[in-house]
Amino acid sequence: MKEYIRSRIIMSLEFAIIILLALFLKKETYTVSTLSVAKNNSLEKTLDVEIIQQNQKELFSKGTYNPVYSFIGELTGYAGDCPLCSGYLACPPRTNVLKKGIYYDDKTYGKIRIVASSRNYPCGTILKFNVKKLSDEPIIAIVLDRGVGGNVIDLLTESEDFARKKVGRVRNLNFEVLREGWKK
Repeated sequence: MKEYIRSRIIMSLEFAIIILLALFLKKETYTVSTLSVAKNNSLEKTLDVEIIQQNQKELFSKGTYNPVYSFIGELTGYAGDCPLCSGYLACPPRTNVLKKGIYYDDKTYGKIRIVASSRNYPCGTILKFNVKKLSDEPIIAIVLDRGVGGNVIDLLTESEDFARKKVGRVRNLNFEVLREGWKK
């Protein structure tokens, strides 16, 4: 418990320093590339990234992508058809990912990935993280499932094979919390 409190205090201090630096420097720190279409090799489907990036530009200008705080954790992967999984997410709206897929349509952030976390992060929390082996752009995801402990974040993937081979276990990854829970 003391370690958790200490880490929250350190994160708060880091966040305060970042805000002070941002105010002092008054510079934009976010960029969005102009890539028009990205290809998902695992499913041979294309995704219109230009529309998503336009939405992200608007959200950046509104401050929606400013982190509330950040933390260091681990990223792993899982699939809705894993041996102990029912296919239903633990958090409301308890979506069946075997039917609906690995994305969630959030009112504020649009089409984003789904992750599982510990109860340290409330349902509806929006996270941003960057894993170059998965995407050149940062991944925006929402906590809609449980089943892991501590600061482990479990990314919902198309299959267990994809989770094991492509995601694996990424240690010491920086996660930014853009929204804590369902509140705006």
